[in-house]
Amino acid sequence: MQNEAFHVEHRPAVAAELFGDRVEIADQYANLLVRDGEKLGLIGPQEYPRLWTRHIINSALIAPLLNGTVGDVGSGAGLPGIPLAIARPDLQFTLIEPMERRSEWLTQTIAELQLDNVTVIRARAEEIADQHAFHMVTARAVAAFSKLIPWTVPLVEYGGELVLLKGQNAEAEITKAVKLIRKYHLENVHVEMVGEDFDTEPTRVIRATVA
Repeated sequence: MQNEAFHVEHRPAVAAELFGDRVEIADQYANLLVRDGEKLGLIGPQEYPRLWTRHIINSALIAPLLNGTVGDVGSGAGLPGIPLAIARPDLQFTLIEPMERRSEWLTQTIAELQLDNVTVIRARAEEIADQHAFHMVTARAVAAFSKLIPWTVPLVEYGGELVLLKGQNAEAEITKAVKLIRKYHLENVHVEMVGEDFDTEPTRVIRATVA
């Protein structure tokens, strides 16, 4: 196998807290990422030693913030959408991914995991804004906040919210996006650290209400 030289991170204890009795589904998802990640360009082999902590747990930590219907823009390897769908079977998720190879993998993975609360749309976010409206839209490792605003806001229903997973430069991204924040009528735009009560690295998100 291509990944034989790379150590794969064992499932951390915090996973059981986040996924509960569905943690075995999260295990299956991790195995699929290891099996297909490098081959399909979904995730690099250098990420295997931190697959759970940096990617799966990082995504799942925002699950308590969500409600209603959720769109995941630029879903790629299903992050954060699939971990969130595993953690929140009570919510409906739509994974939006323009690349054919990735969208096909997402569809296959959802079937293998038997997730009945997830659908996949092969398209760019801006192509489906007139067809879909979600209560919440998320994205992870897709683009800077200033680029995400025009892609994501049209997908959010009035009063809905953006919950975007970000890195250490989140505050600076907000500062650079001031004009677009005003143009797209975003309110309560702020950075929030999620998961600080768990024994793992917290997740940083930009949250904003579409008014």
